[in-house]
Amino acid sequence: MNPAHQNPLFLPRSISRRELLRRASGGFGALALSALFGGEVTDALAGAVTTPPRRPLAPKPPHFPAKARSVIFLFMEGAVSQVDSFDYKPMLEKYHGQDPRKAIGKLEKTQFENVGKVLKSPWNFNRHGQSGMWISDLFPHVAKQADDLCVIRSMTSNFPEHTSANYFLHSGLGLQGRPSMGAWVTYGLGSVNEDLPGYVVLNGGQIPSGGLDNFGSGFLPATYQGSLLHARGTPLANVIPSEKTAQLQEAKRRLVGRLNQESLQNSGRTDALESAIANYELAARMQVAIPGLMDLSGESEATKKLYGLDATYEHTRTYARECILARRMVERGVRFIELTIPMVDGYSRWDAHGGLVKNHGDNARAIDQPIAGLLTDLKQRGLLDSTLVVWAGEFGRTPFAQGSDGRDHNEFGFSIWMAGSGVRSGMTYGETDDWGYRAVVNKLEMHDLHATMLHLLGLDHEKLTYRFGGRDIRLTDVRGQVVKEILV
Repeated sequence: MNPAHQNPLFLPRSISRRELLRRASGGFGALALSALFGGEVTDALAGAVTTPPRRPLAPKPPHFPAKARSVIFLFMEGAVSQVDSFDYKPMLEKYHGQDPRKAIGKLEKTQFENVGKVLKSPWNFNRHGQSGMWISDLFPHVAKQADDLCVIRSMTSNFPEHTSANYFLHSGLGLQGRPSMGAWVTYGLGSVNEDLPGYVVLNGGQIPSGGLDNFGSGFLPATYQGSLLHARGTPLANVIPSEKTAQLQEAKRRLVGRLNQESLQNSGRTDALESAIANYELAARMQVAIPGLMDLSGESEATKKLYGLDATYEHTRTYARECILARRMVERGVRFIELTIPMVDGYSRWDAHGGLVKNHGDNARAIDQPIAGLLTDLKQRGLLDSTLVVWAGEFGRTPFAQGSDGRDHNEFGFSIWMAGSGVRSGMTYGETDDWGYRAVVNKLEMHDLHATMLHLLGLDHEKLTYRFGGRDIRLTDVRGQVVKEILV
């Protein structure tokens, strides 16, 4: 009888890695994604000690001293209306219900060309904090954190459509295929936690238009792409080992470790192979790290309540969990954490082409308390001094109605905010016109945002490059200026 039929761990010395995976279409096929070995690798069959491949995610020094060690990116996909949130415009109240072409003047072409009347905000604006920052009643909890915010009211985009605008916000290009900013950050700095990815996307239920390419590594090695974790339920497929005993799991890991080493010896040290092996090793270490990370039972009741984990609204609880997990990842050294929004029932993100009050009201109810809790918790734990929090959508919305009760896309001027390490607090920067329509003072482009974020992480956006297609490419392409006025 063939000995291989008696013992699944029996391997002829001449068997190739490809043949192993072909034969083992069940257990070993999945095992390749669960290989684990640490600083040294013990050959399970021969007992030899070998040297592991280089670590693509090993920490790298910044170009200059950094203010921030981690980024939490709160992505408001679908586009929050600036004139209903952080950009107070009394002129909309004065001219409410009038023809915008007469009141505002020349209008840019909108996506649907369904232009209604000038539409004042359904929410009241008030001054908040010692800074006296104008914030609407849409965000009552975040408003209490006004003195920690740096609100930019003059952001612009080059694209009026969700998919292209999402790619532009994430990668600096309105087409798919470029590395996401999270991938650039981990490429530039590596990761300080060997057991978790450097770039994590916490999915609250809403994958953005454009799909997973928003979080991709593009032409960078796959090691740097975002790892998607589900905020609720099972966080990651195959994160729970399928083997019945730890001993069997360890034997398989050591076996694959030996095979990996033989592959490196046979093919030479190539980046593609080393990156693949590093990803397999990380996947296995995540089987140990992820369950503990996602278990919130050790969080105090006061902390859970602060974030809104006890809220009656389901989507508030979902986003509260995302925000707590983001803080826990910062504590564990994850470089870049992006949060997607919950799938608020019956609505397409913040994309309020109609039913503005319910759309924005329900979406704000989901995220408002958790974000305020995150800022408060980071500050109380001394983490806000080393964490950059960025809140942004892909563009804004029009100051006039689409139909009677919606707002169309507006890429000509909108609001985002930043908070945390290296950013001036309690300030606003830039202005739109009297209608909140076009940026007119300190107009910023997406590349300026990217350049500033990289600067706070200690990276020179002009030096963070990757050779591809015959030239050195960077996140900011050939543009982008660090917005020094908002930095401390």
